[in-house]
Amino acid sequence: MRFLHPEHDAQLELALEDVFLVPQYFDGGSRLEVDLRPGDFVGGSHPVVSANMNGVTGKRMAETMARFGGLGVLPQDMELKTVERIVRHLKAADARYDTAVTVTPEATLRDVLGLIRKRSHEMVVVIDEEQRPIGLITTSDLRDRDQYTPARDVMSRRLSTLTVGVSNREAYLFMDQERVRAAPVVDRQGRLVGILGKEDAVRLELLKPSLNPRGELMVAAAIGISAEAPLEAAQLKELGVDCLVLDTAHGHQRRMVEAVAAVKKAIGNQLPIVAGNVCTVEGTRALCEAGADVVKVNVGPGAMCTTRMQTGVGRPTFSSVQHAAAAARALGKHVWADGGVRHPRDVALYLAAGASRVMIGTGLAGTYESPSDIKEDKDGRLYKENYGMASYRAVMNRTANLDPFEQAKKAFFREGISTSRIYLKPGMESVGAILVDIITGLQSAFTYVGAMDGEAFTQAAVVGVQSMAGYGEGTPHGRVRG
Repeated sequence: MRFLHPEHDAQLELALEDVFLVPQYFDGGSRLEVDLRPGDFVGGSHPVVSANMNGVTGKRMAETMARFGGLGVLPQDMELKTVERIVRHLKAADARYDTAVTVTPEATLRDVLGLIRKRSHEMVVVIDEEQRPIGLITTSDLRDRDQYTPARDVMSRRLSTLTVGVSNREAYLFMDQERVRAAPVVDRQGRLVGILGKEDAVRLELLKPSLNPRGELMVAAAIGISAEAPLEAAQLKELGVDCLVLDTAHGHQRRMVEAVAAVKKAIGNQLPIVAGNVCTVEGTRALCEAGADVVKVNVGPGAMCTTRMQTGVGRPTFSSVQHAAAAARALGKHVWADGGVRHPRDVALYLAAGASRVMIGTGLAGTYESPSDIKEDKDGRLYKENYGMASYRAVMNRTANLDPFEQAKKAFFREGISTSRIYLKPGMESVGAILVDIITGLQSAFTYVGAMDGEAFTQAAVVGVQSMAGYGEGTPHGRVRG
């Protein structure tokens, strides 16, 4: 990467809104030929990572991210038994077909109501004892029904099923003809394998799954920097986790350096180790030299984070990643950009600055796949709750084993929002829709810069600095006209 006016721009501390990419000559054929695979470790067809936040990444998010080519990071607050259950589920999950939400014919609509909003297609499959689908229930079937009505009394027996191995094109055309949003996928014996959404059939042409060498969906997990970190890392490795993330708000400290070194000694090179967060060259070098393969960069830009307002500490996002990436590259290591993403352009700019992957939190919280339950405001708008991982709420959860007095002392040091409503945006309610929006933007950005892969993109990128008026004129504003 180079600046358009290096003699001036290179001296500035820049946020994402301060910069833009300069278009250049493209010698390729099509944006669909662009290779977005990250260069840090094997796995993933694109660089998007879901953040290790309690309100962002759980079983559904991790599974969907992996199926659509990204990587989900399970939070460090999650109990080991829960992590084990999620990892076991992911490793057994089909790489192409979504896990269906199922009930038995005897289940009540009360049971169905608790499940139906777990998927963007809002469909529950009724199965028999042999795991064969015998009916479907959608939201329209629930109107004006008693909540204790058995599923068998309201389910639609008109089944439009797909057979394992059907092409994405054939599946889409079939569902279009049948006028259904999704269809159960069955094997040759008629047993349920999963479910395929109509839109997902198209998305899977673009988003290839993140698979480990055994052909399983990939997942990462975060741990803290306590004395238990090496033991926890070894346990997570045995469970089948594909990547470890050592996470704390201030990563450039003795305890983090010691934890990284201890974890590296415990698991060697068997799993990639990500550590953070830092925002300086010195912090990046310290974690790389301790044994981190990837350093997580940025302090304070997250939507749920109040660190900068509480402490005055942090650094503008683009400059943080640019300088940290250069330091990591010199040591043969990589960085992830963490936080501050509002638009697909932000992901492109982070990659231009040298990041191998980009972590997104709040931008994915308002989806069907995030862990929180869907709620409805007084106007009927759907939302989910999200909160910062250094907020009062998170601190209370993390210190639940302490006595109330010690908890109260810990709660003084909070740097995050405890409750925020993240509304589901029409057309962007699912992770698949958001990822397609980001990935198509990235593919186009690569062609504008004249690059066919991530390494070439970072090398070729020319970055200019703009005023806020320059940023503003690039935003869509057609609806303002009278």
